[in-house]
Amino acid sequence: MTTTSTDRFDPVEATVDDVRTAISDERITAEALVKRYLERIDAYDDDLNAILTVNDDALRRARRLDARFADEGPVGPLHGVPVILKDNQDTHDMPTTAGSVALAEARPARDAFIVERLREAGAIVLAKANLQELSFGVDTISSLGGETRNAYDLDRRPSGSSGGTAAAVAANMATIGTGTDTCSSVRSPPAFNALVGVRPTRGLVSRTGIVPLSDTQDTAGPIARTVADAARMLDVMAGYDPEDPVTARGADAVPDDGYVSHLDPDGLEDARIGILREWFGLQDETAAPKADAAAVTTVLEDAIADLRAAGATVVDPVEVVDGDTLRSARVVGFEFVREFDRYLAEHGGEIPYESLRELYETGSIAPAVASRIDDAGILDGDGESLDRNVDYLRRLQRRQRLENAVLARFVEEDLDAVMYPPSTVPPVERPDHQPFSELPCELAAHTGLPAIVVPAGSTDDGLPVGMELLGRRFAEPRLFEVAYSYEQATDHRRPPERFGDLEAS
Repeated sequence: MTTTSTDRFDPVEATVDDVRTAISDERITAEALVKRYLERIDAYDDDLNAILTVNDDALRRARRLDARFADEGPVGPLHGVPVILKDNQDTHDMPTTAGSVALAEARPARDAFIVERLREAGAIVLAKANLQELSFGVDTISSLGGETRNAYDLDRRPSGSSGGTAAAVAANMATIGTGTDTCSSVRSPPAFNALVGVRPTRGLVSRTGIVPLSDTQDTAGPIARTVADAARMLDVMAGYDPEDPVTARGADAVPDDGYVSHLDPDGLEDARIGILREWFGLQDETAAPKADAAAVTTVLEDAIADLRAAGATVVDPVEVVDGDTLRSARVVGFEFVREFDRYLAEHGGEIPYESLRELYETGSIAPAVASRIDDAGILDGDGESLDRNVDYLRRLQRRQRLENAVLARFVEEDLDAVMYPPSTVPPVERPDHQPFSELPCELAAHTGLPAIVVPAGSTDDGLPVGMELLGRRFAEPRLFEVAYSYEQATDHRRPPERFGDLEAS
């Protein structure tokens, strides 16, 4: 194979299938594709500020894959596909910083479980993306990377904490990307950047080698430009990991024929979709102008009409859980110190700190993040006594009751999914902070149920709006059917104009 025909392959909006087909047809090599994306990062990331580190080994890895392809064919379903990782996922060949200056030189000895899976499938780790420092917040601000900008309006936030990945994938700096979600982080960033994001059922995807925030809420998930690419990613990322026992719950949940087999353009026919109407509009009247929320609601009303037009029965409204009860099940403030300190202990000798407090006391954490840690009283908690903390244990019990109540409502209304906005307002202008009260992320986070976000259109100002669909436990196949059908019927994804073809810029 040669690289002389690379002008016949356009990486802008290229899908996994496009890449694989182009490599098979010898229209491009993995090496040439990596070069094209690296050129885009070099040309555009000064504006976007999404990338923390480019992988120096990406081109060598691509050349090895090209040689392997010439001898034996593709190594796996993601052969030659460049991926951007959120920089809280361990990589043996690059720093893993969680966006923190204090961790700038931290080099784990091995990859996170999901990174191993992606590489085994043939993916090329192209770069690692900025994030909200320590994943604690929803703006994507870090001491190491500064502020990431929205790909559709550089004056606005990309949301977070996976905002760097989302902005980079939206701007076509890689084919696919990874995020993590404690509450919102693989949902609102894709929503704000016209992407697809998947928060899997708790126990479907391993958390080994991921800088943690909450044991009971953390998960990794795909960030992609299409539902099909998100399904292809989840096929690779999902699976049992003996080092993360919670994955035993999902060991038998992955379809034998993969999630890709559930990409059904007619998936909305006879589907029943409930509308969580109470989560439309401002949840806190002081958080944002009512007109901002109205702009999002207008887009979602059109989305509801599109669901009906595609064959779905819309149950509007449905009530699932009481908001106060949902908020009363918050546990991140309890778990953050315990989980982060355990991660540091597991990486002894690789990271020069023994505790979150020690890292915090360096004074290097971005002020916006440090103030959130202060305001939440994170460092006041005693992570080692949580098994005796009555308040914490009661909150965990509430979570089980919440999940049971939600699943009961699914059965009673015979629902395939419930729909609501991943954010009730558009991305805010910097330097304002994205209001957490307007991100209805806790239903999936507190119950462990799966959710997928797909583009639903744009406001009159051209700001992307997403639609979130929540499903039953391990019902990702049905969510993919519904989401793919909606995507194919509406075709809302549009690349940001500022980051088009290099030749045309």
